[in-house]
Amino acid sequence: MPQTEPEIRETDHAAAHEIARLSAIMRALRDPDHGCPWDIEQDFASIAPYTIEEAYEVADAIAREDWPELRGELGDLLLQSVYHAQMATEAGHFDLAQVARAISDKMIARHPHVFGDESRDRTAEEQTRAWEAIKAAERAGKSETGVLDGVALGLPALMRAAKLQKRAARVGFDWPQTSHVLDKLVEEARELVEARDTLGQDEIEAEMGDLLFVMANLARHLDVDPEVALRRSNDKFTRRFIYIERELHKRGKRPVESDLDEMDALWNEIRHAEKQGQKVSN
Repeated sequence: MPQTEPEIRETDHAAAHEIARLSAIMRALRDPDHGCPWDIEQDFASIAPYTIEEAYEVADAIAREDWPELRGELGDLLLQSVYHAQMATEAGHFDLAQVARAISDKMIARHPHVFGDESRDRTAEEQTRAWEAIKAAERAGKSETGVLDGVALGLPALMRAAKLQKRAARVGFDWPQTSHVLDKLVEEARELVEARDTLGQDEIEAEMGDLLFVMANLARHLDVDPEVALRRSNDKFTRRFIYIERELHKRGKRPVESDLDEMDALWNEIRHAEKQGQKVSN
């Protein structure tokens, strides 16, 4: 039999108690007479960057598989939700209970195969299509009728590019083959070179943006998350440069006291070792 509401267990009551405690702490911090001056001064806009930062720190702990650290980072992220909810309560917009109720209702509505009468006998791909159909109906209910409506402006630019292109592709606005995207990539690279040689900084920036936008599209065609791919490359660059610093230190040098040839040789050394499957500790 399908369930209309999930079973609430004893651990859920414990979690609710601690969240209520956290909410009370935030209310005290924001108290205009006895609270913390810094917390009292904050508003939605000033706190938003911290919210984004905490989400990335959660992702970082997961990438490092540091589970004790993840527990703390999830707490920091939870605090951000409580912080925004407290400010919203003070402004008369909504409260923390309404936030929790809204997401609970949304999750139940988006899973009719778990909390309704629909069959669970679906592939992951079929479930993804059903999920997108439900989300499209929700957007229509909010008068978001445009294909690109609802793609958040505050997303990291690379992630937003991928989401915009995915939305457009659903209605057929897409290159049919990956080779066409590669051709476009070559075209945009050529235009960037032309802008560098003949145009001003504003045009160079625009062409650079076009090139990055096509790169995000290529990632989608290759079924690669561009944010994840770039994060891996960032990690790889960091790991290899730390190796360069360490090896230079053994020679009694700092990077500023070295030169490109020496550092490049060390880069190729760590690059070759990694390609051979050797684990090089930093």
